[in-house]
Amino acid sequence: MEELKSIQWFPGHMTKTRRKIESQLKLIDAVAVLLDARVPYASCNPDLNSIINNKPRIVVLNKCDMADSNETKRWLSVLKANHITAIALDCKTGKGLNAFIPAVKSLLSDRIRAWEAKGMTGRTIKVMVVGIPNVGKSSFINRMAKQSRAKVADKPGVTRGNQWFTIGKGFELLDTPGVLWPKFDDPSVGEKLAYIGSVKDDILDTEHLAGRLLEYLRDNAAVPLCSRYKLDSSAIADLQGYAILELIGRKRGMLISGGEIDTERAAATVLDEFRSATLGKITLDKAEEHQNVRI
Repeated sequence: MEELKSIQWFPGHMTKTRRKIESQLKLIDAVAVLLDARVPYASCNPDLNSIINNKPRIVVLNKCDMADSNETKRWLSVLKANHITAIALDCKTGKGLNAFIPAVKSLLSDRIRAWEAKGMTGRTIKVMVVGIPNVGKSSFINRMAKQSRAKVADKPGVTRGNQWFTIGKGFELLDTPGVLWPKFDDPSVGEKLAYIGSVKDDILDTEHLAGRLLEYLRDNAAVPLCSRYKLDSSAIADLQGYAILELIGRKRGMLISGGEIDTERAAATVLDEFRSATLGKITLDKAEEHQNVRI
């Protein structure tokens, strides 16, 4: 199956978002970079360094309960080896949330001591939350603030303005809209972001996208794939993604008039079940392939 056509996604509001982020930097003490634990490399905006400049940052591997736990541990080790403060958490279950504020305070320990030396004990710590669309920024803030004030949706492009939230005594978070970058130089990055739903489906050929995902899963996660859809791994070994999609559609009884397979419905099912981890806890980006990661 051919690669997806180059996925490009840079609507006007993302240019405005970048400007808003840059204009708020003088107000904040640190930046929390939210990444999707299933694709830590692909979900990291390569323009981030130039946007947030030299602000202290903490990397948050969100949705860790949807990722391979062993791979998440490897990623945390790689990030630590590259002198990057990082934690893993899951906003839906609340796992790991209690580690966030202590980790930020540790990151800013020198600055906090300097504030205290100047008599600024208890100074409010302000952290900007950044990340690509659909990485879970609003869910993270809602859980930290223990209320649902930030808009949440399982689709990109919901948060459009910068908003402040108090998450504890002397601690505030600044929510920002998700922002991608102008061009995916590596086609596989664009594909992975499409797989997890960070690129709107309505600009994609979802059947082709699902077919590409099925080829990846066949080669890298055959056991959960075959278990979920009752497939024979040897029977699909040489099939193209679209043929596997047709097989799944037929097995699930997704037929339309004339007995034709409803591949559009099958594609939606495959994508939804991957994105919800119904297919299993799968990490697409392997830590061993990104030993010298920069975030």
